[in-house]
Amino acid sequence: MANKIKIALIGYGKMGKEIDALCRDSEIFEVVSISFKNKNANKSERLDLEGIKKADIAIDFTSKDVVLKNIEEVSKLGVNMVVGTTGWSDKLDVVKKIVEKNKIGLIHSPNFSVGVNIFFKMMDTASKLFAKFPEYDVYGLEVHHKAKLDSPSGTALKISDKIKNLHFNSVRAGHNPGFHEVVFDSSADKITFSHQAYNRVGFAKGALKAAEMIKNKKGVHTFEDLL
Repeated sequence: MANKIKIALIGYGKMGKEIDALCRDSEIFEVVSISFKNKNANKSERLDLEGIKKADIAIDFTSKDVVLKNIEEVSKLGVNMVVGTTGWSDKLDVVKKIVEKNKIGLIHSPNFSVGVNIFFKMMDTASKLFAKFPEYDVYGLEVHHKAKLDSPSGTALKISDKIKNLHFNSVRAGHNPGFHEVVFDSSADKITFSHQAYNRVGFAKGALKAAEMIKNKKGVHTFEDLL
């Protein structure tokens, strides 16, 4: 146990629980702290700072409303972070200053699935190739379960950053953990790229892989870059 990577979970929704479950069966990780465990807790609930101090890495899957404050408080403890919360990319410059000031490491991504990050790389290549052929129109579709709050998803936004004139249609219904599709269409043919998540295990495994990557690093990094 002494040699395990100690994890502090910040947020205990679907992702937090999935990561916790993986850590229980892991020979590499152990959870030493859980903050915001009660989803319906009073808003006065605070970060478990004493527990986070004991951790090697804090993993944040909360909401865009609290993530910046979480980063501020955790960074003051000198604990490196994995941030899977989305919707805060407009505050990236502020986060970089916080991380630099407190000399910690932080790795972030809208999606920690290894498959999705390979998909990102594919979209980099596809966008460069199709840019030479204006006869192809491009469009996207993303589908998530009905409880997902952000629309379009952080993953869809990142793909849109890579491909000019790409707009996603978003569906929020049912129980799908995540589907993203990009189509390049012409009068002669079409090429379709898609990624379908079957469950949240891939996201949780990716977040723990990110924890290993950031353990001895400083500064702000993306999961895609470190992969």
